[in-house]
Amino acid sequence: MFGPPGRLYVYLSYGIHCCANVVTGADGDGQAVLLRAVVPLDGLDVIRSRRRGRSDRDLANGPGKLCEALGITLLDDGTAVTDEASPIRIVDDGTPPPPEPIVGPRIGITRAVDTPWRFAARPPR
Repeated sequence: MFGPPGRLYVYLSYGIHCCANVVTGADGDGQAVLLRAVVPLDGLDVIRSRRRGRSDRDLANGPGKLCEALGITLLDDGTAVTDEASPIRIVDDGTPPPPEPIVGPRIGITRAVDTPWRFAARPPR
């Protein structure tokens, strides 16, 4: 998480589930955004095979589920997500950002529960 911006920081949560952050701060400054969930639009057959027995709604609706669905492992730590040759990329598809994000309560914690640090875009219709 202290690496250069635009890189994945992948770690194990509870020693079981991979979680992925995208580093956003300058090199040496520990800032990152946790990838919490995605609504997959492509590659559903592959994702469904990785998440057998799950409904489409539950394929990637949590940080560990997202990594399993997308095949992100500890080996992907440090991957440059803005590099065109990278196997994992975050790209601008030209869609304008949502006008206002959904802000919700933090879950799974006991301190700073009311801090508004959980944001989401409205799913496509």
